[in-house]
Amino acid sequence: MQRPRIYQLLPRLFGNTNETRKPNGTIAGNGVGKFADINDAALKSLREELGITHLWLTGVHAQATATDYSAIGKPADDPALLKGLAGSPYAIKDYGDVCPDYAIEPAKRLEEFKALIDRARAHGLHVLLDFVANHVARSHRSPLIDLGSEDDPSRFFSPNNNFFWLQSDSPGGGPPLRLPGSPGSDSMIFPPEKEHGRVSGNNAVTWSPSRDDWYETAKLNYGYDFTTGQRAYPHRDAPDLPIPGTWMKMDAVLAHWQALGVDGFRCDMAHMVPPEFWAWAVARARQRHSGACFIAEAYHNDPMKVESAGGGNVMIDLLSAGFDAVYDDPSYKTLKRIYDGPAWANDLDGTLAAQDPRIFQGSLRYAENHDEVRLASRGNWGGIGMDAGRAVSGVLFGISRGPVLIYNGQEIGEPAGGEEGFGGDDGRTTIFDYWCMPEFAKWVNGHRYDGTRLSEQQKSLRDFYARLLKLTGEPAFRDGEFFPLNPANIQNPGYGRIPGESASGHWLYSYARADKRSGQRFLVVVNLHPTQAFENVRVEFSPAVCEIFGLQNAPASRQHESLHFIDRLSGLAPILFQPNAGNQTCIVIPKIPPLTSCYFSVE
Repeated sequence: MQRPRIYQLLPRLFGNTNETRKPNGTIAGNGVGKFADINDAALKSLREELGITHLWLTGVHAQATATDYSAIGKPADDPALLKGLAGSPYAIKDYGDVCPDYAIEPAKRLEEFKALIDRARAHGLHVLLDFVANHVARSHRSPLIDLGSEDDPSRFFSPNNNFFWLQSDSPGGGPPLRLPGSPGSDSMIFPPEKEHGRVSGNNAVTWSPSRDDWYETAKLNYGYDFTTGQRAYPHRDAPDLPIPGTWMKMDAVLAHWQALGVDGFRCDMAHMVPPEFWAWAVARARQRHSGACFIAEAYHNDPMKVESAGGGNVMIDLLSAGFDAVYDDPSYKTLKRIYDGPAWANDLDGTLAAQDPRIFQGSLRYAENHDEVRLASRGNWGGIGMDAGRAVSGVLFGISRGPVLIYNGQEIGEPAGGEEGFGGDDGRTTIFDYWCMPEFAKWVNGHRYDGTRLSEQQKSLRDFYARLLKLTGEPAFRDGEFFPLNPANIQNPGYGRIPGESASGHWLYSYARADKRSGQRFLVVVNLHPTQAFENVRVEFSPAVCEIFGLQNAPASRQHESLHFIDRLSGLAPILFQPNAGNQTCIVIPKIPPLTSCYFSVE
């Protein structure tokens, strides 16, 4: 099996070469990427050059938008529902359809989407879509599933309802539902909910949701009353309760996209939906396609999480339900705090040690995604720029066996600079507006995807990610074990210690990976410091690493064999390790430049 190396792309942005970038611009003015733009040249480069195995197509579903497609029966949405003119990809208004923005001929949008899936498969890529189970756009209407038409809005919660219905005494002043609109404007009334309003997607029980709420969406009801903890669905203590109607309808959504050739799903805010639903739905999806991949966006520290009956850790609940991986938010945040302060590289060991072994091995590791700030964005990650990714991704991607993720533009240092529209100037590439990624467009280069317009620094960064992703698919990283080395080096003054510090491990992080079956072994050493090179770095091996490197408990005939440490990622000179030269438990690396990840193959 291949280790999943996932590339997240938004069709709206990926192939858009219109570089007008007018804030709050229309589709006509700012342009939009198309399914057809993700052509053979793009897919070949992602698969063969970058080493990607899975393509996560973000924002494919028909969503609430200001763009009018009345000619195909999809008029523009009420402005009260919109975050940006393009609309939020996570406010889905037809779960059985794709966004007509992305079709050359909007009436043939599903055919063009299916052609993209066929192209991806021809290049050996698996296709993942978002599955937003927790909420839908308030304007959702679909011939595939009917949501809410048979609900009883006189009840806040009923297992027979698809939504949660606000009551006259619910907070926010009573009906009608008043949505916040644009900054500084009066609240806006959404006519379909003048009398009967629904709870917003982030569990906001109010007739007047704020701009910070997911006000454009309505929360779906899976038989769990999040205000009381009542479970009206089959669970450990009541396995014979009936399956709620919402479960059946959302299973129909999964079946629909699987029938169109989708290989798996990245499940949005999966921890807000009962784990028992996921166990049921994932099992049914794998009856239809045994290899279906499920990735959970989930956060155990979110108070909106829904744990299984009996309680526990929601991340383990989701993995037990059948997910292939869950988001690794804690490690990402620990690495970011090294640059934002006050964390040290040593702190990552505590973060990883706190993870249950199932979570450790079943985590999706990432340094960027659409929710997080860009590595190269102004004012973030210490203001280092694009090369921060060389160190951060070098640490995270080699840690465990789970999938790794690259976000479109990360590989060439897209900075997400400037005011975009609803997305603002927040260090993230907007997912709400019609926009173009200016640096990424240099790689797209008129849909030739050859990178001719990239700077030498950008080309070098993309080559780095290509080497890193391919290395993380090798046996030591795909199947092997992790051996942290910072604990063995805290008192080692030669381990990149900065003058004035009384311990080591602020800016250096190292670990070994080893796979018994193949015999493959790696030593990973990363200099996270933005400007300082470390010279004559002495890395002490722990007893466990000495053993896997054959320095202890090896046959007498092999105890004095030389080892070659060959850096296959950043090109440092090979190091000859000779145990009989008095360095039985450590290696000395002559120089590690700043923001450099070394992946030494031990041969």
